[in-house]
This record gives sequence, C-alpha cells and structure tokens, in this order.
Amino acid sequence: QVQLVESGGGLVQAGGSLRLSCATSGRTFSGYTMGWFRQAPGKEREGVSCISKSGRSTYYADSVKGRFTISRDNAKNTVYLQMNGLKPEDTAVYFCAADAVRTVQRMCVMKRPDYWGQGAQVTVSS
Repeated sequence: QVQLVESGGGLVQAGGSLRLSCATSGRTFSGYTMGWFRQAPGKEREGVSCISKSGRSTYYADSVKGRFTISRDNAKNTVYLQMNGLKPEDTAVYFCAADAVRTVQRMCVMKRPDYWGQGAQVTVSS
C-alpha cells in the first residue's frame, strides 16, 4: 500500500505560479512511476504529467508543455509539479498518483494508476 498526500494548492492570479508537492509513504518510492492528474468540474480526469522511476523520462500533456515541470526526489519520497504561467483553464483539482508497472506515457494516457492521492484544489483567477 502507498499513501499519497498532496500539498501546495491554492488561489493564484493568471500568469502566476504554484508548486504542488506529493509526499508518499508505504512502499519504496523509487519503485513507482509517478504522475499528476487533474479534473475540472464537468470534465474528464486528465493526465497532466508523469515521471519515470528514475526521473529521467517525463511526459506532459500538450496543454501544459513549456509551462509545467515535473520532478521527483527519491531521497525525500516526494514528487513535485512546478506550474508557471497559470491560466484560468488550469483550474481543477490536482491528484497525485503512483503506478508500479506502467511506463510514463501509458500511465498518463490510460489514467488508471495503482494509487491516488486525495487531491488539491488549484484555482486560477482571471
């Protein structure tokens, strides 16, 4: 079992920045591909960004490329999502997730990881 706890969400003006963190506990963190997903009201959950177990491979949704950066610190059992140039359309609940088997792209595209966090609200005002 893996527990995931997100932090760092909040309210920010358009053009601003936020950094989400996801602290994990339980099984060995480096044994999981990690990812960030988001869900806005009335919309399907979207794979925002995923990162491989080593951190060497990443995947980004087209909607966030060039603005968001995913990273992980295996010594701290934490994955991050740095969000710059935020837009009102980035408003959503952001979920951290862990997957023991799927590769980076498959995890983000298939949206069926092994574990989910509880979510953190990100609101971007215009």
